[in-house]
Amino acid sequence: MRVFVLCTGRCGSTTFGAAVAHCTNFTSGQESQNDRIGPTRLTYPDQHIEIDNRLSWILGKLDQTFGDTAHYVHLQRDPQVVARSFASRHKYGLMKAYREGVLSKHHNRHPQTPVIEVATELVDTITTNIHAFLKDKTKVMAVHVETMERDFPRFWHWIGASGDLNAAMAEWTVRHNATKPA
Repeated sequence: MRVFVLCTGRCGSTTFGAAVAHCTNFTSGQESQNDRIGPTRLTYPDQHIEIDNRLSWILGKLDQTFGDTAHYVHLQRDPQVVARSFASRHKYGLMKAYREGVLSKHHNRHPQTPVIEVATELVDTITTNIHAFLKDKTKVMAVHVETMERDFPRFWHWIGASGDLNAAMAEWTVRHNATKPA
């Protein structure tokens, strides 16, 4: 079984990765294949959980490779909280690439567009892509950061995870990769 955690980023994915590291019957990785292109980009071993927001940009290839055979988790957090986190990081990373690459013509015509509006558009675009990808999948679970105390144990049992669930839940009390206050 392969489990793919799809998300926008800035939504608890690093913490999710730390939590699933307590599984003993799965390997796990976060963005573990990002340096690869072509056929090796999606060569994940069996019994593996992959957390990678960049998968949302290659969902066609993910569908071709795994289709409905994998388990898919849509990790979610309040979209405005995610957008504010991306906006605070607008000078680098995915937000910079989206703002200056994907939306470059729009941004050049309308440079006064507030960063938060661009971040909101980014979050909405990724979320819409994930929803479209998951619409015909049968092994799907939504997990919300705001209800993790209920959702993560449900996820753990859904995939048949073994290991230390208490230690996994303790990871949700640690601020992994948190946005620094402005």
